[in-house]
Amino acid sequence: MFAAPPELDRLLTALTRPDALIEAGVLALALLIAAGIVALLRSRVLRARAAAGETAPLASIWFGEALVDGVLFPTLALSLAYLMRHLLRDAGLSLAVFKVAIPVLLSLALIRLSVRVLTVAFPTSRLMRLVERTISWIAWAAVVMWVTGVLPAVMEGLDEISWKLGNHSISLRTLIEGTLSAGFVLMVSLWISAALESRLLAGVQGAQLSLRKAAANALRAMLMFVGLLVALSAVGIDLTAFSVIGGALGVGIGFGLQKLAANYVSGFVILAERSVHIGDLVRVADFEGRITDITTRYTVIRAVNGREAIVPNEVLITTTVQNLTLSDTRLLLSTSVVVAHGTDVDALIPQLVEGVATVPRVLTDPGPAVHLRSFANIGLELAIHVWIADPDNGQGNVLSDVNLKVLSMLRERGIEIPRA
Repeated sequence: MFAAPPELDRLLTALTRPDALIEAGVLALALLIAAGIVALLRSRVLRARAAAGETAPLASIWFGEALVDGVLFPTLALSLAYLMRHLLRDAGLSLAVFKVAIPVLLSLALIRLSVRVLTVAFPTSRLMRLVERTISWIAWAAVVMWVTGVLPAVMEGLDEISWKLGNHSISLRTLIEGTLSAGFVLMVSLWISAALESRLLAGVQGAQLSLRKAAANALRAMLMFVGLLVALSAVGIDLTAFSVIGGALGVGIGFGLQKLAANYVSGFVILAERSVHIGDLVRVADFEGRITDITTRYTVIRAVNGREAIVPNEVLITTTVQNLTLSDTRLLLSTSVVVAHGTDVDALIPQLVEGVATVPRVLTDPGPAVHLRSFANIGLELAIHVWIADPDNGQGNVLSDVNLKVLSMLRERGIEIPRA
């Protein structure tokens, strides 16, 4: 027969006493108070967002997407549970329900913190979903072992598994505690960096958006580095040993990571010089599109057909980049048509200019222009040039409208387009 641990036996016995009903009622009251406070604050935030014209769903770290989905509810519930426990203890009641509830609320707060921070910091990463599930399993397993009284025995067993690392002895318990401490510190660093980044990028467009994006990336990297150092110090690792690692890392960057380092440096140069901005229409090699994001390593360019190119930042520094909207959004488009040799081009050219000017999206200042480009064997080649101010809405559709207009005018006038 399986024998339950003595700690679990005592807990189950305490849960059957009349005092447990009082504890359950007090705990339910604490949860209701926490839910009421969160609902009140959430409604105020929603009203403020509605007054500011924001229509996007509320999905912050504190509130989450639902009433109990953020960090605020479990944190408030945990604080109230601690307060209620002290009051009941002073009243002379034996505590059983709160012995289970407080670890559960603590675990829930840690899980919600990790999930919300990772969701905000890495919204599209599939790996983060696996990390979230892993954190949840570890947290709930720790709660079960704590409640049943198994956790102290497990920690002692882990403490006995140790090995030598230089002059220091490291146990498996120390390694696990250090990993958890480092993860918590890095999570808080990500939280702070995400909050500061949202503040920096709120309501900013154009060049200012690119500049603040650079500041946000640098701020996140700095906070992550400082958080890692704090976490390592908390574990007890001597940071002076990292001088050797730093030298080895420098050699690695100089050889194996040269391209990666060049991309990161190029990213900061691009964002600092502001030669290209988020929203610019650019052409890199044979790919043309609008810049949708600039990170420290690469730039995302989205074409009008929906394709996206991830261009390493070094390419934008070392090759020629045509920025079609750097200082002026107006863009020149050209097409051509061949008419028969006997055509009166002196009369036709002004008519084509007038007709093409009526095509939607074609600018009148500067206006269209038609020139006799060359004398071909089959006829006279006319070059037609038009300007548009919104190239992000497409260029081929405007050229198609211009060609259709020219074809219609030639047919109306009985002018033949010779065949090759």
